[in-house]
Amino acid sequence: MDASDTPQENAQKEKAPFVKEAVKFALLALLIVAPIRAYVASPFLVNGASMSPTFENGEYLIVDEISYRFEKPRRGDVIVFRYPRDPKLFFIKRVIGLPGERIAIRGGIVTVYNADNPDGLPLYEPYISFRGYGNLDVILEDDEYFVMGDNRAASADSRLWGPLEEEFITGRALVRLFPLSKMDVFPGRASYQ
Repeated sequence: MDASDTPQENAQKEKAPFVKEAVKFALLALLIVAPIRAYVASPFLVNGASMSPTFENGEYLIVDEISYRFEKPRRGDVIVFRYPRDPKLFFIKRVIGLPGERIAIRGGIVTVYNADNPDGLPLYEPYISFRGYGNLDVILEDDEYFVMGDNRAASADSRLWGPLEEEFITGRALVRLFPLSKMDVFPGRASYQ
């Protein structure tokens, strides 16, 4: 600081390092956060009642967008995907059927037919409160998944618009952040073994 500087000049000189550091911090944050947001994990806000009671409207999730680059979705995973009929929209559903399987629904009971279960494996689904009605029989192609909402009465899913092609899958629910009372990792994941 020069003795001939005015108080206003002194204030400007003191601001310069702060502004420079703030810009550096913002650029560094952008370089770190942007790739993570674009390729690793992203936020997702549950909108609607199709996954109730597992997920309620307004719950805030973090979606793992990287794991499915190294492994395939498993039955019971809760996934987020682009709606095949309008890819600008994102849906959240549960994986019920895997590529190459036959899925049969009779009286609300979902049965999976595959090489390990040629006579069928009826799924035990304690996370649903209403099974719904109607009959359906679908054979999945090598890149297709059968997905359903947990609230079967209020879910537009593979029963309505058909199997989900793998290319539309964004990722799986990794963390439920909000509400804090329900915070958990891999929320809603189910096992059928």
